[in-house]
Amino acid sequence: MTSNAPSPTPTAIADREWLLECHCAEPVLQLLRSRGWDTVADPDANVYCASPDRRVFVGFLPESPEAAFGELWHISVHGPDGRRAWSTTFGMDVPAQAVAGFLAALVAYPSRWCGCI
Repeated sequence: MTSNAPSPTPTAIADREWLLECHCAEPVLQLLRSRGWDTVADPDANVYCASPDRRVFVGFLPESPEAAFGELWHISVHGPDGRRAWSTTFGMDVPAQAVAGFLAALVAYPSRWCGCI
């Protein structure tokens, strides 16, 4: 696999500040709201988000039982028939900006089909 993007210089990489922390939901919520997703918060500070077509769900669940085991973010994608196609979780140690980046890529991908098959 090749890339047309210029390679960063070693100095640029050495001077870079990598994402290390951000455990609030706001970067993700801003992204999803700007794309028309519904968001609902419960009294316990958990936030539930649904894509406009109701096929992708994102949960920021700091007060859920799963959070005690390190699962802060829950993402699930459903097929046209409504059955869950796949899901993933992100833990408390993953910055919210990284979760937002994952979701931005998911939303931006133009097709459900992989070009390699």
